[in-house]
Amino acid sequence: MSPRRTALFLTLALCIAPAFAAEDISKVNGSISAEAGQAYGDLETVNGSIRIAGGATTQDAGTVNGSISVGDKATVGALETVNGGIRLDRDVTVNGGLETVNGSIFVDRGGKVKGGAETVNGAIGLVATQLGGGIETVRGNVTVGVDSHVAGGLRVQKPTGMFNMDKKKPQRIIIGPRAVVEGPLVFEREVVLYVHRTARTGKITGATARSFDTDTAPQD
Repeated sequence: MSPRRTALFLTLALCIAPAFAAEDISKVNGSISAEAGQAYGDLETVNGSIRIAGGATTQDAGTVNGSISVGDKATVGALETVNGGIRLDRDVTVNGGLETVNGSIFVDRGGKVKGGAETVNGAIGLVATQLGGGIETVRGNVTVGVDSHVAGGLRVQKPTGMFNMDKKKPQRIIIGPRAVVEGPLVFEREVVLYVHRTARTGKITGATARSFDTDTAPQD
C-alpha cells in the first residue's frame, strides 16, 4: 500500500471511530439493562434499577432509587446508588468503588474492586474478594469473608446529624477465615468484632477482637 493510501486509510479510520464508541444510557424514570457480552458507556437513571448481565462491559453506573446487579465476569466502572443495594456475582471486575447510602453491598467470589466499599445504612459482605480501597460504614454490619483481602482498612464512623440515632444492638463486624485487612480497623461506635484465628488485620482501635475458629462467627 502506498504511503498516500495508508495515510488516507488512517484518516478515515479516525473519523469513523467515534461512531463505534460505547454509548451512554441516561434515564429519569425506568430501569436499565446491559446485555451480556456487550459494551456500554456510563449508565445512569433516577428512578429505576440497573442490571448488568454477565460478560458485559460498562463505564460508571449510578441510580438514585434502585438497585444495581452485575452478572458473572462483567467489567464495570464505579457503582453508586442512594436507595438500593449493590450485588456482584462471581469474577466481576470493578474499575472504581462501590457506594450506597441506604442499601447493602455484596461481592461474590473472585471479585476485584479497584476502589473501596462504602455505605451509611447497609451491610457490606465480601467473599474471596480483592478490595483495593477500604471499607467505611456508619450503621451497617460488615463481613470480610473467607479469603478476602482489603487493602485500605476498615472504619465504622460515629453517626452525626440525621444519622445520630443509637441502634438497639451493636453492629457485627466479622473478619473471616484467611481474610486480610491491611490497614487500621477504627471503630467510633460500639461494635461486636469477631476475627478468625487465621485472619490478619492491622491495628484495631475502639473495639476488642473476639477470636473464633469455626467456619462462621458465633451468633450473639
